[in-house]
Amino acid sequence: MPTSPWTHAARSGEADDIDFEIKGQELQFVEIELDPGESAVAEAGAMVWKDASVGMATVFGDGRGAEGGFMGKLLGAGKRLVTGESLFTTVFTHEGGGKARVAFAAAVPGTILPLKLSDIGGTLICQKDAFLCAAKGVALGIAFQRRMMTGLFGGEGFIMQKLDGDGWVFVSMGGTVTQRELRAGEQLHVDTGCLAAYTPSVDFDLVAAGGVKSMLFGGEGVFFARLTGPGTVWIQSLPFSRLAGRMLAAAGGGGQSRGEGSVLGGLGDLIGGNN
Repeated sequence: MPTSPWTHAARSGEADDIDFEIKGQELQFVEIELDPGESAVAEAGAMVWKDASVGMATVFGDGRGAEGGFMGKLLGAGKRLVTGESLFTTVFTHEGGGKARVAFAAAVPGTILPLKLSDIGGTLICQKDAFLCAAKGVALGIAFQRRMMTGLFGGEGFIMQKLDGDGWVFVSMGGTVTQRELRAGEQLHVDTGCLAAYTPSVDFDLVAAGGVKSMLFGGEGVFFARLTGPGTVWIQSLPFSRLAGRMLAAAGGGGQSRGEGSVLGGLGDLIGGNN
């Protein structure tokens, strides 16, 4: 007999140890099952449905509670604002008895990836708009690129999301997702827009895509993301901006965005192979 996806595990550490099930193929959503008093935190507008016993509260910051007082909440909200997210998140808490469920859907077609942070060292670095929802207690922060060139041309810009804690997080990625485990010193070249997430032990740098002719006419941009192990990397097959750019081109808008863009705007898209 297969194990039920709703088998409950006791709480551990600081985050609520929630149960969940991901449904669908290309257009997925995640159902989270809560015990009395358990909570999940999600991006505003991500909820699909909830049981009536699940209360909903909009909070300032990332929903970790009153840790650090007002200044702690203000700092958490400021970090979210820097990554382009809303100042507020929504906390869903089971206020009744028995079991209750709440469901969240990604805003783009692709894959919802569930990750237990305690299983990957406690921290995940991901693209700015990847976070969907998490067990309450997971901290939402920012990760700055350490190298100037990586920040300018690395597809994600200088700032990415950093998720810290020991609980479950659910991140949304475009298309199909594959996971690569890199040994110490092992390198992997990835299209800058297709780099979805990685663990902090992975070194993220850029490498030239080839000769001048390949850079200008190969369609892959001037740079690849060069990832050096040890650590884990998650790669998405279809960044949403690439899909949106091709839809715009098909509609006569002339766009053909391939990556996630950069702080240089149109010039960065040209150098990165996005236009």
